[in-house]
Amino acid sequence: MPIKLYGFPPSHATRRAAVIFKELDLLYELVPVDMLKDEHKAAGYLAHQPFGQVPYIDDNGFVLFESRAIARYLVAKYASPQKKSLMPTPADPERFALFEQAASIELGSFDVYMNALSWEVIFKRYSGILTDEAIVADLLKTLNSKLDAYEVLLSKHRYLAGDEVTLAELFHLPFGNTLGTMGYDLLTNSSRPNVSRWWKDISSRPSWQAVKENA
Repeated sequence: MPIKLYGFPPSHATRRAAVIFKELDLLYELVPVDMLKDEHKAAGYLAHQPFGQVPYIDDNGFVLFESRAIARYLVAKYASPQKKSLMPTPADPERFALFEQAASIELGSFDVYMNALSWEVIFKRYSGILTDEAIVADLLKTLNSKLDAYEVLLSKHRYLAGDEVTLAELFHLPFGNTLGTMGYDLLTNSSRPNVSRWWKDISSRPSWQAVKENA
């Protein structure tokens, strides 16, 4: 019986979870939640996700929300031996620590600024609110600085946690894609060849291409 993924198909977090299903060749049933109609705020939905956010999964009665937690769960429970490297375990403390470092980098040095930039450039305009260009400029300056640090890391290894792709890379995909659709070349700029090489690598994965537009 497929795992049920409750989410808004174009949302960043829903696609972040969906790409892991695809990466693991794991079947799932997408149960659409229309955020434009506030279905994520309905009582029935809040009973499973009390924060009123997407997505959550129902794996034969086991309910879990937060896209990164979902990703870790899916790998821990369902990954084939060949895919276990997506999430190193404490049995290998050095690789585990490097993975957690990379995952923390994505959350603290990329996601937080991309959330804010998407709000300014996309969601404010969608809501009829004027974009604050000063905030946009400041966010782009910060992101450029963060990606300069990525360049240093990626000059030493193929990926952020070493020479094998991990969940930390895959977590970047939805917002990294949005950065390009907004017209910013921060991930493909020739001044950061290792970041550009890394982004081309991870964004061309078949798992991402399958859910690039919708989960």
